[in-house]
Amino acid sequence: MKCCFVYIICFLAFSPFKILAQNNNYEGKRKEIDVREIILTEVSDSYEWYITTWKSKSISIPLPVILHSNNSGWHVFMSSKFEEQPVYKGFYIAKEGKYKDKIVELDENGKEIRPLDISLTKTATALIFNSVLLIILIMSIAHYYKKDGIFPKKGFVILMEMLIVDIYEGVIKPSIGNDYRRYAPYLLTVFFFIFLNNLMGLIPFFPFGATVTGNIAITFTLALFTMLIVNFSGTKEYWKEIFWPEVPAWLKVPVPLMPAVEFIGIFTKPFALMIRLFANIVGGHSIVGGLVCLVFVTVKLGTTINVTMSALSVIFTVFIDLIELLIAYIQAYIFTMLSAVFIGLARVEPSHKQAAKEVVKQV
Repeated sequence: MKCCFVYIICFLAFSPFKILAQNNNYEGKRKEIDVREIILTEVSDSYEWYITTWKSKSISIPLPVILHSNNSGWHVFMSSKFEEQPVYKGFYIAKEGKYKDKIVELDENGKEIRPLDISLTKTATALIFNSVLLIILIMSIAHYYKKDGIFPKKGFVILMEMLIVDIYEGVIKPSIGNDYRRYAPYLLTVFFFIFLNNLMGLIPFFPFGATVTGNIAITFTLALFTMLIVNFSGTKEYWKEIFWPEVPAWLKVPVPLMPAVEFIGIFTKPFALMIRLFANIVGGHSIVGGLVCLVFVTVKLGTTINVTMSALSVIFTVFIDLIELLIAYIQAYIFTMLSAVFIGLARVEPSHKQAAKEVVKQV
């Protein structure tokens, strides 16, 4: 329980909500807090890694900006240039519109356009950091087994072995069937990648705190890999069930109703994987952000209400954070399990009746 309170104190100390509260009183006037804007900022990407505010000065780590403009070619510079001057080499960060918080430039007609942007943003930096950390953890476990054998085992090794065996024996093997070994490396990688990134997003200080799995591009890429593996692994029977399923003929001709439904299912299954992971992670972070904002929103309602709501905010924030720890594992488990199930369905073998017909034909 002590760890929970230490966590929430760190969260309040390092989060931008505290900075907003500190700067909320200016010349005796209180400014309204835009809760929606704060929550969206917390789960969105940025060109710098914000840490905290010290003596009214924002402390952040600038990140590399890499752009290609059709007018001026390639540009590489640090994001701190935008703090020195709002417009740098014709580029600036849009404050509103459809490109809000993105780097844009003006075309010859004065219209905002997006250059090719491959900058190392906060999410991209966290993705690289977490991936390197995951590789180090997995390689250290492999090195331990290679060097010391099976016994004796230490605490972290036991934990990792428990997770690996649970996913391998409880999810991959029964879901896929005989050919499960081919897909175990991918599915184990997906599980630990999602689980680690979920955990890292719950730690509220640098170099953690980035909501990697709350970025739709990340979940889209994971779902895309699953979709490609599922369909490239599909057997003849799998494709037959899609384009000529065993349903009444009037559902297939003259209007291919069921084949169309089955074909759409190729895309809706990975789409569900993408949205489920993205929505759960963003939803959890948004709830925490909203609860913390209660501390500052209720200031103008009086001391009694503010103190009461602040206490409730801390209690419920700790509770939701504990729930998010559980969700971090559950979402990784569900994504891996459903991916394994989809792969297993794609590896379906012919029914006994069909197999008998094929044997008769061969004889």
